[in-house]
Amino acid sequence: ELKIEGPKQRHPSGGVSVSSEMVLGMEGVEVGADGKVVSYAKFLYPTNALVGRKNDVHSAIPLCRAGVPRSAGGSRHKTTTAKTISSATDIGNEVGELAEYNPNLLDDPQWPCGKHKRVLIFASYMTTVIEYVKPSDLKKDMNETFKEKFPHIRLTLSKIRSLKREMRNLSMECNLEPVTVSMAYVYFEKLVLQGKLNKQNRKLCAGACVLLAAKISSDLRKHEVKHLIDKLEERFRFNRRDLIAFEFTVLVALELALYLPENQMLPHFRRLAQQS
Repeated sequence: ELKIEGPKQRHPSGGVSVSSEMVLGMEGVEVGADGKVVSYAKFLYPTNALVGRKNDVHSAIPLCRAGVPRSAGGSRHKTTTAKTISSATDIGNEVGELAEYNPNLLDDPQWPCGKHKRVLIFASYMTTVIEYVKPSDLKKDMNETFKEKFPHIRLTLSKIRSLKREMRNLSMECNLEPVTVSMAYVYFEKLVLQGKLNKQNRKLCAGACVLLAAKISSDLRKHEVKHLIDKLEERFRFNRRDLIAFEFTVLVALELALYLPENQMLPHFRRLAQQS
């Protein structure tokens, strides 16, 4: 049942009437509901945090959870070697297979802007020549090229970048550190590249990624978390109850892997530092 909470009732943007069941779901993500029990043990790895290093004091630090291949029994992935994504075509062809996340893929300056752009690569430098064209035509051509490369992604590249700008601006208003924004970007892009976002849940997903990153990377007090949720509700125009419910859905979609290796965050961090 839809309950009206005084004059502050939120409506989804885009002129589309969306029920709560449609919004709070994410394709391929199973969340326990109506008394159903769902186990997420397959996403957990045993660690001996209290056991010190025995042999060499200067031995290497154990690998981050995100870098450990899932080859044990009961894993939902097939036993395959992790593949480094070298081009945009690779992801489009390798959907559903184990692949390593590439933080430079969606923000790559060499991303084709259509027939209006030509990249000239020389021995020691690279230059780009773009003929004059209307911004609307350039945007349309870029989105069409992106759709051909990634047919499983249901959002346009311009919409993805617009949502990331909103995430960054909101984080700056809430005085969140750039590393927090970088983590939120990684969460968001991983879900985008998996094809789990659509027009209905895109804003909830962006808000949940910011909220999860803030909880993991920042030492927020209770009133600061409340302020962040208020800002998310105001900026993305959704109900906070939907955001809190969707937060766990995003957590499961990310396979509980919220701690990220540096090589996934640093490219985003450097770009944020340049923009500021």
